[in-house]
Amino acid sequence: MDFGLHIGTRDAVATPDGMRALAQHAEVMGLAYLGISDHIIVAHEIDSRYPYSKSGNWPGAASGRCLDQLTCLTYAAAVTEKIRLLTSVMVIPHRPPLQTAKTLATVDLLSRGRLTVGIGVGWMSEELALLSAPPFARRGAASDEYIDAFRTLWSEKSPRFEGEFVAFDNVSFEPKPAQAGGPPIWIGGEGKAARRRTARRGNGWYPTTRNPREPLDTPARFAAGFDDIRRQAEAIGRNPDAFDNAIFAPGYALGDANTGRDRWIFTGAAEQIAEDARAYGDAGVNHIIIGFDDSDLQRALDSIEEFAKEVMPLVG
Repeated sequence: MDFGLHIGTRDAVATPDGMRALAQHAEVMGLAYLGISDHIIVAHEIDSRYPYSKSGNWPGAASGRCLDQLTCLTYAAAVTEKIRLLTSVMVIPHRPPLQTAKTLATVDLLSRGRLTVGIGVGWMSEELALLSAPPFARRGAASDEYIDAFRTLWSEKSPRFEGEFVAFDNVSFEPKPAQAGGPPIWIGGEGKAARRRTARRGNGWYPTTRNPREPLDTPARFAAGFDDIRRQAEAIGRNPDAFDNAIFAPGYALGDANTGRDRWIFTGAAEQIAEDARAYGDAGVNHIIIGFDDSDLQRALDSIEEFAKEVMPLVG
C-alpha cells in the first residue's frame, strides 16, 4: 500500500510557486501520487446538491476560484520526475472527448507514463450546462462512451467510433500515450452506478470515504463495495484480480489522540491514523489518497511532511 496527496486548484495551489512547491515536496517526502481536482467554471447560483457534505453545500462555491486541472497536471509533470499524476477526479463530460483524449495522451507522454485518470460523471448541473456538456440526466451514458472512445484512440492505428455522443472515422491519433493502451482509468464514486462502471470499463475503483449517502468510512464497507465490483466483473468475463483500487480520505488531521465515538477516520494521533491505514490495507486498499487542501502554503507543506515522517513509518 502507498499514499498520495490530493489538492484542489485554488488557495495555496493557485500560483506557480505554490503548485511547484507542493508537487515537489510530495515527491521528496515519498508520496506515490499527486491528485488534482476538477472544476472549470463556477456559477454564482448553484442549486445542485453537493453529495459529499451533509448540508449539500460545496465549499468552493464562495470564491469560485479554480485553475484547469489538466493544465495543472502538465505543469506538475514538468517540475517532478517520479510521482504519479492523478486526475482526482476529472469530470469526464466537462470537456470535448477528442480534445480530452489528446490532452491526456500528451500529459502521459510528457510525464513518461506517469498519468492515472480518475474519472467521475459530475454532480453540478449548472457547470455542465455552462460547458455545453451532454444533458445532465444523460451524463452517465455519455461518460461511458467517452471512456470507450479514449481507449479506441489510445490503442488503435486507425481509430473509428460511432456512438450517440462521440463519433469519428478516417482519422489519425498520434502519438499514442507512453503507457501501452493508454493510462489506467480509475472510476470515482461510491454507489451502484459507479461500481457497475468500474466493473465494465475501469482499471480500478477510486471512491471517497466521506459520502453521507454511500459511506465507505469503515474498511468493511469498502471491502463489500470492492467485492461487488469483482463479482460483476467476473460475471461479464473480466478478470476480477486485475483491478486496482484507491480511496480518497478527505478531512485528514494529525493532532492529539481522539478516543471519542465520533472520531473521523484519518484524524487524531499518528498511531490512530496509521491504524486506520493498516485496516484499509487489510481490507484490500492499494492506495490511500489524503486530502491536504489548505489556504496557507507553508501549513500545507508542513502537514505533508508531518504525515510522511510521523504516520507513514508506522504503517509499514
